[in-house]
Amino acid sequence: MERALLVSIKLESENDNWLMQDVAGELEELAKTSGVEVWDNITCVCERPTPNFFIGKGKTQELALISQEENIDVLIFSHDLSSTQQRNLEEVIAKKIIDRTQLILDIFARHALTPTGKLQVELAQLQYLLPRLTGKGIVLSRLGGGIGTSGPGEKELEMDRRRIRHKIDTLKKELQNVALHRMTIKKKRKGYKLPSIALVGYTSAGKSTLINSLTLSCQKISDGLFTTLDPLSKQLKLPNGENVIISDTVGFLHNLPHHLIEAFKATLEEVIEADILIHVLDASSPLLKEHARAVFDVLKQLGVEQKPIITALNKADLLTDEFWLNDLKEGFSHPICISAKFKNNLDALLKTIQEFFESRMVDAQVAISHSRMYLVDLFHREGKVKDIKYLQKEVQIQVSLPKTLYNKLLQNQEISLLR
Repeated sequence: MERALLVSIKLESENDNWLMQDVAGELEELAKTSGVEVWDNITCVCERPTPNFFIGKGKTQELALISQEENIDVLIFSHDLSSTQQRNLEEVIAKKIIDRTQLILDIFARHALTPTGKLQVELAQLQYLLPRLTGKGIVLSRLGGGIGTSGPGEKELEMDRRRIRHKIDTLKKELQNVALHRMTIKKKRKGYKLPSIALVGYTSAGKSTLINSLTLSCQKISDGLFTTLDPLSKQLKLPNGENVIISDTVGFLHNLPHHLIEAFKATLEEVIEADILIHVLDASSPLLKEHARAVFDVLKQLGVEQKPIITALNKADLLTDEFWLNDLKEGFSHPICISAKFKNNLDALLKTIQEFFESRMVDAQVAISHSRMYLVDLFHREGKVKDIKYLQKEVQIQVSLPKTLYNKLLQNQEISLLR
């Protein structure tokens, strides 16, 4: 296990409510999730980044001395570094330097399970590494493995720029082919697909625990960050018997680089396609407002901030002040206090989901021919059949259906209305 020294930096020019201890705490969580041994977490406040080292020259020399004395393997910075800053730091400190984006990508590489997820990680890592392949420095001689080398592997890092650009182009084409294939499948299913819900939220807010509690599934739960990278979809039965699809997605993070969001759009596809979003927030976190803002920043980048949103204020069991809990609800869309772990108030959450979908239902009396008996099963599966009569020439059904499905069937002339 690598021995890591964390460098948590708070810039005075940053316009947010994150305190020094918050920056340091999140970096430590990320580092532990990546599998390193955290020796210490050194904090420093800077007015603005310096062009050569990001931090001051004196602080850089101090880190070099500590790293040699304590036999540190890697230094992990809480902010992104330019290729020049990273190279200069490695030359002075003579240790491997990892910045925030590289740390996140390393965690993604460890948690990507599907072929698509692995392709996205490899593409993002190579795009990150390309401007840093200068032909000298420690960045090209990381033969010992460890953090920062998961994914493409050492051979990829030693490619020349032309070969890496060719690899990036190849990966982009592969992902485009995957997207086209999935789009083709979706078009075939689009007319009769189940309504869908996507869980979104800050990493470690409890999304996986919630989907387990709602669907009685066994999604892996961990205290680490980004334990869910590849989306997981399950069928959920609402109190009225209607079935919907609910999907767990990758957690968000504050200041998540835009190029990472672009690279992982296939992973976030469920968010884009969902009919409704459930925003899971850790109600016990003092950074609740900041976490919510980070989530909405990502939703805006995806262009889905206008979708209907239910806010699940999770971990409410950790709060004892009911007045404070009520204050937390201010400013959120359809807020519901829950405990996913102890399954508290999940019935209210399900009821709210049901009310949303019921508002999109239409009651109708329709007739279908005997050659379209498959629609009877579809009505039972996707809607609510209230009455059915099997006649000699047709089947007459009184049913409540999602408006999108109802309009699709009418347009395709698969059903006729009874007056």
